[in-house]
Amino acid sequence: MASRFVYRKTPDFPNRYISPEKLFIYLQTNFSDHIKEVGRSSLEKPIFKMTLGTGPTKILAWSQMHGNESNATHALLDLLESLKNQPEMRENLLSKITLDFILMLNPDGSEKWTRRNALDIDMNRDFLKLSSKEFRLLKDVADNGQYDYALNLHEQRTIFTTDGHHPATLAFLAPSQDHTREITETRKKAMAVISKIYGNLKTELPNQIARYSDEFYPTSTGDNFTKMGIPTILYEGGHFPDDYKREGTRKYYTMALYEGLKAISDLRGSTQNWEVYKEIPENKETHYDVIYRNVKLNTDFECILDVAVQYKEEILDGEDEIIFVPIVVEVGDIGRKKGWKEIDCTGKSFVSEKKFPKLDAEVDFKIE
Repeated sequence: MASRFVYRKTPDFPNRYISPEKLFIYLQTNFSDHIKEVGRSSLEKPIFKMTLGTGPTKILAWSQMHGNESNATHALLDLLESLKNQPEMRENLLSKITLDFILMLNPDGSEKWTRRNALDIDMNRDFLKLSSKEFRLLKDVADNGQYDYALNLHEQRTIFTTDGHHPATLAFLAPSQDHTREITETRKKAMAVISKIYGNLKTELPNQIARYSDEFYPTSTGDNFTKMGIPTILYEGGHFPDDYKREGTRKYYTMALYEGLKAISDLRGSTQNWEVYKEIPENKETHYDVIYRNVKLNTDFECILDVAVQYKEEILDGEDEIIFVPIVVEVGDIGRKKGWKEIDCTGKSFVSEKKFPKLDAEVDFKIE
């Protein structure tokens, strides 16, 4: 019987925030034989590609295309830590694949904990214009690498669930290559990989694995890589109960990365059991972080409503971990949505210098 993957978190990166400088020093100190600088960011930060394995199946992966999505970077580092303690598993995997992994494609955004790069470009919508230096590097690597698969690694917001109750801690997608969303052979290859990941993790993470919408985006990375004939698997790390630092997500993201690489090594281009992909529930947008129910405002007329709050993530200068700032995102009747935390304000007072909460502003009221 094959041994099970055992997760171990690397002690070198305990926080959700990863400093680009700290990552670069770590890579140069510990993996100098496996890394190569492939270019520089808009602000001249180095971008490294790590190459692992000697196998015939070639895979291209990248993390932090969006700078505030660090789970995929953690997943590779944790995977290396985990496999260090499982040498037979490591040898078996890396004898079958060659993985080129670009860590922190957007170091400028990663440093500031922003989605976009230093020029405010969303690299995941830059395939056609090639406006960003960073995406050009990725495109050049992909064009010249003769890759059999690609892994487009991201995170999604806390708003998504699998069924209206359980958070979509992981979500996957085999992207469409045109508006018809035809299930091509290239997509089937990606679906087969996702089906294996789902099959191996659904008991570990019951009711918390989703399928991302396959709406076609003409300028996006995964859709166009699929159009190029590269089976591309989109990973999305999402919410885990009571876990805004995403420690649980980090663990399961790492496990999913291993399972994806293992599936690719076993399938070798096969579309076996791709139909299982269609069994995965699609992401549903059902939740806010917090909902205050039945808030009675200090108005001249009776006004009772709901207030929805989402946490905005920020990094302060000189700090090594992000903070969570509560922002008002909706007011009124929010009965159609749920909150991961719900506070019933019936019979309580809305305490604020203002008569009502302001949309898109930081929460400045109390309920007493």
